[in-house]
Amino acid sequence: MHTPSPDDMPDDTLMAAYAAGDASAFERLYQRHEAGLYRFVRRLLGPALAAQTDEVFQDTWLRVVRSREAWSPQGATFRTWLFTLAHRRVIDVWRRSGREVSMAADDDGTPWEPEAGAGTPWSQWPAPSPAPHGDDLAFWRRAGERLLTCLEQLPLAQRSAFLLHHDDELPLADVARALEVGFETAKTRLRYAMAKLRTCMGAYLAPLQTTDPR
Repeated sequence: MHTPSPDDMPDDTLMAAYAAGDASAFERLYQRHEAGLYRFVRRLLGPALAAQTDEVFQDTWLRVVRSREAWSPQGATFRTWLFTLAHRRVIDVWRRSGREVSMAADDDGTPWEPEAGAGTPWSQWPAPSPAPHGDDLAFWRRAGERLLTCLEQLPLAQRSAFLLHHDDELPLADVARALEVGFETAKTRLRYAMAKLRTCMGAYLAPLQTTDPR
């Protein structure tokens, strides 16, 4: 019978091994989720609280260590549980900094309107191409930068739902578990986030100025 290598073991199996005293299992979990967790924390905190990223990241892993003996899946994957711990710490940091943290299920009530004269959303965006030209690549690079700016303008609850679902590729049910809300609440937050991001991106990203070939 083929015995799976440690790198092939599911997260839950590794966490169970760590709880039983296998320190190497924790090292594998850390290596597997380090980059994704750090990115999630950094983008949730945003530029204003970026200095707290390392603190939140390290404290999240410390809570994993402290909870190892009592840990059990309880229907959620290890990754979902890990992001739940990080999300709680981000909320703590936001509140400690004096920022308002609204976790309401509905929207914040103010529709996101484009600036006057912004033009028709998406009209200047290059069409998808299997082999984009240099101008298109530069445009999409700027689009990525604009997306990060738009993300920073979302309420924390909506930003969390978007990042977990689209950046970290958690199913919507796991997003709800990570945010500790109902499925419909997570779905609503994601819908509002997507609507605002589409408007922000379409309204504010100016077309790339190309050089006159003449």
